[in-house]
Amino acid sequence: MMDVRPVFHVIGILVASLGVTMLAPFAVDVYFGNGHWPIFLEAAGLTILIGVALALATDNAAQQGLTIQQTFLLTTSVWAALPLFGAIPFLLGATEASFTDAYFEAMSGLTTTGSTVFSGLDDLPEGLIVWRAILQWLGGVGIIVVAMVFLPELRVGGMQIFRSEGFDTFGKILPRATEIAARVSWIYVGLTLLCTIVYIAAGMRSFDALVHAMTTLSTGGFAAYDASFGAFGPGVQYAAIVFMMLAALPFVRFVQLLNGQARPLFSDQQIHWFLIIIAALTAGLALWLQTTQTPGWEVAFRQTMFNVTSIVTGTGYASTDYGQWGAVALVVVFFAGLIGGCAGSTSCSVKVFRYQLLFVAARQQIRQIYSPNGIFPMRYAGRMVAPDVMNSVLSFFVIFIVSVGGLTIALSLTGLDLVTSLSGATAALANIGPGLGDEIGPAGNFGGLNDMAKWLLSFGMLLGRLEILAVFTLFTIAFWRS
Repeated sequence: MMDVRPVFHVIGILVASLGVTMLAPFAVDVYFGNGHWPIFLEAAGLTILIGVALALATDNAAQQGLTIQQTFLLTTSVWAALPLFGAIPFLLGATEASFTDAYFEAMSGLTTTGSTVFSGLDDLPEGLIVWRAILQWLGGVGIIVVAMVFLPELRVGGMQIFRSEGFDTFGKILPRATEIAARVSWIYVGLTLLCTIVYIAAGMRSFDALVHAMTTLSTGGFAAYDASFGAFGPGVQYAAIVFMMLAALPFVRFVQLLNGQARPLFSDQQIHWFLIIIAALTAGLALWLQTTQTPGWEVAFRQTMFNVTSIVTGTGYASTDYGQWGAVALVVVFFAGLIGGCAGSTSCSVKVFRYQLLFVAARQQIRQIYSPNGIFPMRYAGRMVAPDVMNSVLSFFVIFIVSVGGLTIALSLTGLDLVTSLSGATAALANIGPGLGDEIGPAGNFGGLNDMAKWLLSFGMLLGRLEILAVFTLFTIAFWRS
């Protein structure tokens, strides 16, 4: 039988750490004098108490390494458990949210999805605005570590192709996670501070700049206003475009850059494809928008580039209601959300490298058809692609499509229309944020959905953030017998 004590020990530490971060919005509310600060003090005390108690109760297992089975369980359990505590300020606070809404918002934050059930953001206490940003910021750095350490070790979705890239350690999972997290965190903090400074220089007030820098670098998309980035001017929007792109690049390349290795950053095929995709989609949609609505070339370019970058990276900001761009544009935006950024970034969705490997596999199969006796090895970035990597990638595509279909059907059974069901399922599994339609589109939110739909979408966010396979593995009998 699996020993779950090491898993609960780590969860206890992380829960207690989450409680400590609640002191930041507590301090913010005290500073602004809005009287909301007792909520965060109570939530912090409760969360720290439960986390410490759980960690101490399992302390005798703290020195044990994690097996593969324990790592699978830990990876999923952390993302399912932390929203329970992250939801407390929403339950007790000014939103007076139901448990369903509070958990949905916390899950959306920690998975950096960006879907929200709240309206009237302009009037929320500053502490809650900061708390939503903190959830996404923590989720962003957390998923980088998961993508660089846990998913390659678990051989999930082809991520094993990036195993140990840029790092020399081959020790146990947790020591390696600690080393990588330390290096990545400094870069993550540095980029967040730089983004804050740039936002201030572009015209944001300091509070807004810090909040939106945190949700930009995490590609989370929680904004401080109902109008999202439509509340800010062109300079701020251009700055956001740059930092959304940076956040969607492999963070291992930044680590290598700081180590004096600049070439991997500029020669990475995944980065090249990512930038080309954004450029092509921006050019096509800008031409479409200018032709159909004639807002002016600068406005057409800025609006399309901002929203394309936001959707492709899974950030979920909106500078305008692109639902009004027409049917053709909506189809393009829908499929753009299925692309995603680069592996090892805070971005989400399918990821560029999987499409590259899919193209490699298709090309090899075509060559094999007209030259049946030929030998055509599959290569990616100059390296041989192992059969297990290709099998993982193909399995991911199949399970992702099936999951979108299954979640769409489940949402439809709760009474939602087809557009809301399909776009909601896609937005959750790809961690994009907004869906399509009047209700959950860029001008709406998820607050009007029924509770069952919100729980289904919360599960979809968890699935998508952990690359689906890491979660589904827990539902197999073989996993618990091993």
